[in-house]
Parts: sequence; structure tokens; C-alpha cells
Amino acid sequence: MTQIDILQRLAATLAQRKQAAPTASYVSGLYAKGTDAICKKVAEEAAETIMAAKDGGGEHLVYEVADLWFHSMILLTHFGLSPEDVLRELERREGVSGIEEKKARQA
Repeated sequence: MTQIDILQRLAATLAQRKQAAPTASYVSGLYAKGTDAICKKVAEEAAETIMAAKDGGGEHLVYEVADLWFHSMILLTHFGLSPEDVLRELERREGVSGIEEKKARQA
């Protein structure tokens, strides 16, 4: 079992929760509230991640990044996307200068 398996299992669970009744779980309830609620939660987790980093990082930072990833995956699933979509994009960028990649997006 690889660590990517964890992301794939989580993505499968999130996809199942998307089809569940809003009262079935926290995730299904968040999906029922829609894009704005999911985005708000991602923003909240991003802010908490930043605060954990400013407080010195460590285990608290790992905890907050896990929350951020989790809620980002909910957002991806909401739009029919998966961790593999993000991994493909990271792979595409691998070895490309950040400066060059940014210029290509602006062109």
C-alpha cells in the first residue's frame, strides 16, 4: 500500500459522501451547502495553516495542512476532479522553472 492509496481511498469516500443524504455525514452536509460553503471552509483551513506556520510549525502545522488537504479534496470532488488531476498538473510542472511556468500562464 502506498501513500497515494490513502488519497485514492479518501477520494472514493468523498465521492460516496457526495451522493449521500445531507444528514448522513459532515462531508455530505457540506456538499449540500454548495460551492460557497466549501470554499469558505477551504479558506478557513488555509488561514489556520498560515497561523500554525507563524506559530512555529511542527505537529500543529501538519494537522492544519491535513485539514486543508482534506477540504481541498472535498472542493475537487465537488467539481468532479480528483487527486490524480492535481498530481498530473504537478508532474507537468516538474522541472519547469516557476518563472517560466508563470510566464506561460500569462501568455
